Amino acid sequence: MTMNSRFAQTATLSLLTACLLAVPPVTAAHAQTAAAEAPNTASAIAPIQGLYDALKSAQTTGKTAQQRATMIAPAIDRAFDLEAILRRSVGIRYNNLSPDDRTHLLGSFRQFTIARYASSFKPGSNAVFVIKPQTRSNPTGGQIVDTTIGASADNGTPIDYIMTSGASGWRVTDILLDAHISQVAAQRADFGGTLSKGGAKGLADMLDQKTTQFLHD
Repeated sequence: MTMNSRFAQTATLSLLTACLLAVPPVTAAHAQTAAAEAPNTASAIAPIQGLYDALKSAQTTGKTAQQRATMIAPAIDRAFDLEAILRRSVGIRYNNLSPDDRTHLLGSFRQFTIARYASSFKPGSNAVFVIKPQTRSNPTGGQIVDTTIGASADNGTPIDYIMTSGASGWRVTDILLDAHISQVAAQRADFGGTLSKGGAKGLADMLDQKTTQFLHD
């Protein structure tokens, strides 16, 4: 959280002095803890900053959906653990898919994810992206990066990213819309019927169709 500048402007010298005197001394252990946590916060935020930078550029200079898709694809690959998201979105049936089915489905899911962003952030969108400077712990593990996307910095929809640290660094494993609606849970409900009827191929075909729709200007 950022310091409230209005407090700093109105506080008296005596109050500031009292506050400073009341702060306990920083021990070596506290300093080591702070030093260890700070890089984690920055590292967890970095993929989201890269994603938002790419979306800003896309909505400014990407004339076509395909151009925007090309611009944001590297940021998507860096920010998201797409396989983990897909696995959780499919659920336990993912374990029964053949390696070929998993590879095919992951490719379709990646293109679908990229195309969805390319369709949403086009010239004229003028979306404003705000990332809070501090992460918070996720109750089930990892960190949460809190952000908003909207017409202005003060009027945005909360979009929070659950970040998990792995071999490739911090990456998104779920997104919370309005701070509580899980994208993974929504996709699991959306994918379930198609998987039951058409299996992995049916789901891949559905994702490919949606990708085509998203990329159609």
